[in-house]
Amino acid sequence: MTTIERPEIVSEAFGDPPNPPLLLIMGSMASMLWWPEALCRKLADGGLFVIRYDNRDTGRSTKYPPGEPPYTFDDMADDAMRVLDDHGVGKAHVVGMSMGGMIAQLVALRHPARVASLTVISSSPLGTDTSHLPQTSDAYIKHSADGAKVDWSDRGQVVDFMVKDTRAIASTVHPFDETGMRAFIEQDYDRSGGFLSATNHFMVRGGDAWRGRLREMTAPLLVIHGTTDPIFPVEHGAALVEAVAGAKILRIEGGGHELHPDDWKVISSAIVDHAQAN
Repeated sequence: MTTIERPEIVSEAFGDPPNPPLLLIMGSMASMLWWPEALCRKLADGGLFVIRYDNRDTGRSTKYPPGEPPYTFDDMADDAMRVLDDHGVGKAHVVGMSMGGMIAQLVALRHPARVASLTVISSSPLGTDTSHLPQTSDAYIKHSADGAKVDWSDRGQVVDFMVKDTRAIASTVHPFDETGMRAFIEQDYDRSGGFLSATNHFMVRGGDAWRGRLREMTAPLLVIHGTTDPIFPVEHGAALVEAVAGAKILRIEGGGHELHPDDWKVISSAIVDHAQAN
């Protein structure tokens, strides 16, 4: 029998610990830095104790050889609870984006007593057949296929591809800051020691026990979704709202699969309001 040691999960907090805690869970291949520090401070200024962390195989958390991740989505949901434990938090408002939104749904189902409210950004309903919904755009699928040609151990190739990726998922109404994005991706690449292990996220499985059980969710749910998201079209967010009693949706007009600075005010206000109401 193979014994897998508990991974180290690196986290960081902003704000005053006595304030209501807010846990941020990011998506595939993305370290905690994809919750921008300025946005985290904006949320903290709204009266929350904000915690962000590096998922396994990202940032400075434990990494595994690429190809066969020895963990599941269930493990990643439990990692989120360990982060709360590390900060002495029993119950938190939880926000997840993209794959992190699916992990956040799993957290709310597996650990309902620890989730005060749930916000899901740019994601899709967990354990649900979404084949009848609009799918990832052809343009993004074509771009994504180019990822197979990238040498993920080559910094230059990876950074170039990731810049193209962020442009492909960007807002259709706000300017794209290519210079700033390239500098950010280089920073993330260097802090993470590369992104090769992060490709494991595309092979992670789990959460099967909750298939078809979204209606059991008790956490008050807010969905935030861009209307031009090319990865998960906004209908995915609407389907999640439909599956959970009392859920609400905030559509970001022209929003892509990103947290664009021009949308931070409306996004942070919605998250703070949702947390304060619950």
